Amino acid sequence: MVVVIHGGFWKQPYGLEWGRPLAADLASRGWAAWNLEYRRVGGGGGVPATLDDVAAGLDVLAELGLDLSTVVTLGHSAGGHLATWVAARGGVSAVVSQAGVLDLRSAHADHLGDGAVEAFLGHRPGVEDDGYDPIRQVPLGVPVRCLHAADDDTVPISQSRDYVAAAAAVGADATLVEVDGGHFGLVDPATDAWRRTVGVLDSLVRSQ
Repeated sequence: MVVVIHGGFWKQPYGLEWGRPLAADLASRGWAAWNLEYRRVGGGGGVPATLDDVAAGLDVLAELGLDLSTVVTLGHSAGGHLATWVAARGGVSAVVSQAGVLDLRSAHADHLGDGAVEAFLGHRPGVEDDGYDPIRQVPLGVPVRCLHAADDDTVPISQSRDYVAAAAAVGADATLVEVDGGHFGLVDPATDAWRRTVGVLDSLVRSQ
């Protein structure tokens, strides 16, 4: 089972339509795919509503009669943040973060998404937000695979590099896979970046 969590800096204009091509491609390859939606900033979302929705979306899987022996969260951009954050609750076998926003304080300092982090939290990030910040949740008890393009001009690859370094420093299983294609190549099923994402998913299942 792959839970697809779309990005868009947690903002209202960007919905689950971004996850549909990925879920469809995964289903064509034999995966069960769950394209998860959540309330977004400008539509009732932000902390805690967005997080509540993602957690509820994972919890409801238990009611669907699916094989949940392996559950991988796959998230792009802000979805990478959510996919990694929710894994800390348990019930997730592995995380695949595609160009994820994995360090909220750094993302805020770099003004990513025109102040998207402050809008998502409702204030500037501080120590009180550490429970929402993946880099400050390490170590996770599951593998984390970060795919990121060095030429990403929307979410810099430093977000993934710094997360993997922080995770590795405390003995967590986290690796970075560098791809081509900028920020959006990862969410286009026709690209090599997406094919490499599928390869990472397959390798995670084989290692379970």
